[in-house]
Amino acid sequence: MIGALAEAAKDGQAVTVAAIARRAGVDRTFLYRHRDLLGQVHAQAADPPTVPGGRGPAVSRASLQADLAAADARLAARVRRLEHRLSEVLGEQVWRESGVGGPDDTEQLRARITTLEQQVTDLELKLQDQGDDLNAARTANRELMAQLNRGHDGR
Repeated sequence: MIGALAEAAKDGQAVTVAAIARRAGVDRTFLYRHRDLLGQVHAQAADPPTVPGGRGPAVSRASLQADLAAADARLAARVRRLEHRLSEVLGEQVWRESGVGGPDDTEQLRARITTLEQQVTDLELKLQDQGDDLNAARTANRELMAQLNRGHDGR
């Protein structure tokens, strides 16, 4: 069983209860009856698999899910801002077409404010993306340094 875990890690294959049981030639229930083995399978499944060729860890499912959740949150925020902006534009258009609109200088100032608000929103999104990129680079750097340190310790 331990050999099957080691081979899966060496080959960079996915570590699941079913895959390890199949590789070891036992039924999955065997793993569920032996909690220590099941714990080892789950622990190895939580670690990102190593890319064949030794170029570092592969992308883990958890990191992809975290990236997807962050992108989803950014998209939802962007949709809310665009809906708000659309509401304002439609309101201003109705206001102008009804003949109740303000003088031209007020309209120009409102248009300038709207443009500046959109620029601020775009810059905030760009800053958030750069912060996410920086955090990802820091995480990768930490992982690489940890691998280098493990390699120098003789492990």
